[in-house]
Amino acid sequence: MRLVDKVVLITGAGSGTGRAMATLFAAEGAKVVAAEWHADTLAGVVAEVTDSGGAITGVHGDVSLEADCIAMIDAAVQTYGRLDALVNNAGVMDNNHGVGELSNAMWERVIGINLNGPMYLSRLAVPRMVAQGGGSIVNVASVAGVGGGAAGAAYTTSKHALIGLTKNTAFRYALDKVRCNAIIAGAIATNIMDSVDQSKMDPQASARYQTWYGAIPATLDPVDIAELTLYLASDASRLINGALIAADGGWTAA
Repeated sequence: MRLVDKVVLITGAGSGTGRAMATLFAAEGAKVVAAEWHADTLAGVVAEVTDSGGAITGVHGDVSLEADCIAMIDAAVQTYGRLDALVNNAGVMDNNHGVGELSNAMWERVIGINLNGPMYLSRLAVPRMVAQGGGSIVNVASVAGVGGGAAGAAYTTSKHALIGLTKNTAFRYALDKVRCNAIIAGAIATNIMDSVDQSKMDPQASARYQTWYGAIPATLDPVDIAELTLYLASDASRLINGALIAADGGWTAA
């Protein structure tokens, strides 16, 4: 097993890639702290892992709220005594609005969850990891973080900024053996679009983005992202730091 006795905090762990990570990590020996803002899906993943004999603690919270992020980190340390890996997976989409149509409410919601949350959690996790001799942070970014044709202005900006946070964290704390890498995720079969009101999607912008969507070579399964995340969280990737690793079937090669 690849994560024996490792304590891993995963956000957005109730469904999609987060749930795949939680179940896989637990099967690989990790002590999982599952953070999720939907109480029902959180209960579901906790029950699934527990029934399989895995170690898991659930934390209900919203990563856009600093107080909830503090509670997530505290849950890991108070329950298991340490934090070896942080996976910033929670995220929401926007409604494809460009900057000309973007509302303050959508901007603040997307930036709050997709960027502020990873910053809050990383800011709390890094000092603990430095003190214990190292750790790994994995940020789930997106093809929208390296291009401009995959989503609206808010989502695209949040993922570009998350990549900047990844690189700075990697360089700054490399000598402390704290690593930080980002996954450039492509199209994945998840329920992330449930996070937006479909009736408010911008049809003109969506049609424009469709010109790039047509180049999608494959839709990934959540377990594909989970397997890559597990590798980056484990000691097997101990010399990989500051990397942006595409898991998109070759979409960004187009």
